[in-house]
Amino acid sequence: MLVTALDDLLRPDRYPRSSRYDPAWLLGLDMGPHPLWLLEDLAENLDLRPGMRVLDLGSGKGATSVFLAREYGVEVVAADWWVDAREAAAVFAEAGVGDRVRAVHTEAHVLPFEQESFDAIVSIDAFEYFGTADSYLPYLVRFLRRGGQLGMATPAMTREVRELGAIPAHIKAVVGWEAIAWHTADWWRFHWDITELVTVTSARLQPEGWRDWLLWSRACAEYRPDGRAANQPVIDMLTADGGEFLGFALVTARRPDAV
Repeated sequence: MLVTALDDLLRPDRYPRSSRYDPAWLLGLDMGPHPLWLLEDLAENLDLRPGMRVLDLGSGKGATSVFLAREYGVEVVAADWWVDAREAAAVFAEAGVGDRVRAVHTEAHVLPFEQESFDAIVSIDAFEYFGTADSYLPYLVRFLRRGGQLGMATPAMTREVRELGAIPAHIKAVVGWEAIAWHTADWWRFHWDITELVTVTSARLQPEGWRDWLLWSRACAEYRPDGRAANQPVIDMLTADGGEFLGFALVTARRPDAV
């Protein structure tokens, strides 16, 4: 699974929309696993239509927001705590979507938006940092219109850490205690469904998600100036895991049309 050329990251058979994007551009915006592969897969379970207003929560350096605007014709609010809004806005302007994507610097628990102001909320490789608390979904749903959609992709385990009794050593060595937030898809289904605030429409583990993550990490190690030091621990973790425990949970839900 070694990456020998950037063209190895173009996978039109599996990710036709993502394969239209220059891998070098994506590498320049890297903050973790390949965001467009995750978003394209997640969007198969969403109904995104032109003109919708979408919150990209934890948008990072902006690749997912560009993708949403270009591929689905939606209006995007890109919200992130770690990336300055001016930096993200420059990415949107250069990509030609500056008129359809607005960057907002904010933390996920203090969102500066009107209630019921989004048709959809998506979050790619970020929800694990803020969304596991029992109180978070009730907070977030306030910003979703009646009938609106929620979707997120997050690192996941094939079995709950509580069930295992400990974080597997190869994961703990890299992630530490944060791996307790890497829940199974079934955990997320229950966590959302039990509130009765949304109806879960899909909750699945990507069976080959760990392979995608490994392929991308190897590309980052090879092609980014600081890539080897930053990505080798993740490469070692995923190689040792071999899909036994690690993957991605893709979860979508819809807010009822009426209370």
